[in-house]
Amino acid sequence: MPAAMFPVLRRFSRLAVLAAGAVAALAGPVLMRPAGAAQPEQQLVIMDNDFYGPGGTNMQSVIPLLGAPGVKMLGFTVTVGDGWENAEVAHLLRLLEIAGVRDVPVVPGATLPLVNSKPRLLAWEKANGVMPWKGAWKKDAPDTQPAVPPLKEGEPALRPSTETAALFLIRQVHAHPHQVTIIAGGPMTNLALAIRLDPEFAGLCRQLVFMGGIVDGNLGQVTDNADYYTDFNLMFDPEAADITLTAPFPKIMSVGGVANPLRMTQDILTRSTKAATPLSAYLKQYFKPQPMWDELAAAIVVDPQIVKTTVPAYMDVDLAHGPNHGYAHVWPEKTRPHMGERSVEIVTGVDADRFYSDFAAAAGRLTP
Repeated sequence: MPAAMFPVLRRFSRLAVLAAGAVAALAGPVLMRPAGAAQPEQQLVIMDNDFYGPGGTNMQSVIPLLGAPGVKMLGFTVTVGDGWENAEVAHLLRLLEIAGVRDVPVVPGATLPLVNSKPRLLAWEKANGVMPWKGAWKKDAPDTQPAVPPLKEGEPALRPSTETAALFLIRQVHAHPHQVTIIAGGPMTNLALAIRLDPEFAGLCRQLVFMGGIVDGNLGQVTDNADYYTDFNLMFDPEAADITLTAPFPKIMSVGGVANPLRMTQDILTRSTKAATPLSAYLKQYFKPQPMWDELAAAIVVDPQIVKTTVPAYMDVDLAHGPNHGYAHVWPEKTRPHMGERSVEIVTGVDADRFYSDFAAAAGRLTP
């Protein structure tokens, strides 16, 4: 978060939150039904993500949401994670232009984790082994956010919101109490800041669906891909994940290792790019054959019938500085420690064919 924002946060009062919410309720998106029409209400959704791009799971996660007639996107909030926040904002704005979407705000957010830093991560690696994907801190990256390099997909003409992600999240849930689903596709820094700023925030949401909580992936690191079974979203900012997963959201759903077998293949790409659109050209140019992690989390919100099986469990994040630092841990009721851990619904089985079909259909609907 830019240093200039801290005086603003200190002056931010509960009265300001409620007043902003009232204004937003009047000026923001309103769900209306024509007289006599029996139309289902749209879901109100905010996606908070580290939109590292172009291409890949972070960027493609917008497709199920923007291509769904039953979803009203209130905005995208952006956090550091797979990449630097300012570059992620630029990549997302450019993708929205290509997809012909110009009316959904992109709101900048956290530029660093709450506590974690590159020196801390490197020190952890010396004692506990290599973290295969370090996101914004990969290879020779600087410790803090650099300037945005030129975008290979072209510079966006769209501009981001002047608001800050945590305050935007708070304002929206006050404007639409108990209606907003938040999808967390990256580290949870923005959500943790919103929770600490406003004690009512989590309870005013409808639900939190997050990409993370790979609680059964240790063997997969050996037999499949160590990167795919490393819980990066939690490990990058463990303290933020702990704050978020112990907050009083009415419902929390974890989409973790179940996504790993769902790979973006050439066949899925072909099915998703049948129409000759700018988005199809983008998807073909920046095709990455990797798991569709964030796409699945988004698709489950749009079409809950994708979920076939779930397991309820109590979940929290390990903050001890050992080999499991930043990993989720789960307990049944009879053994949980009663230290603030929350009941979480863990997705364990999905309808892969339905997911792929939904994704391809949504991509085909996004034309300028």
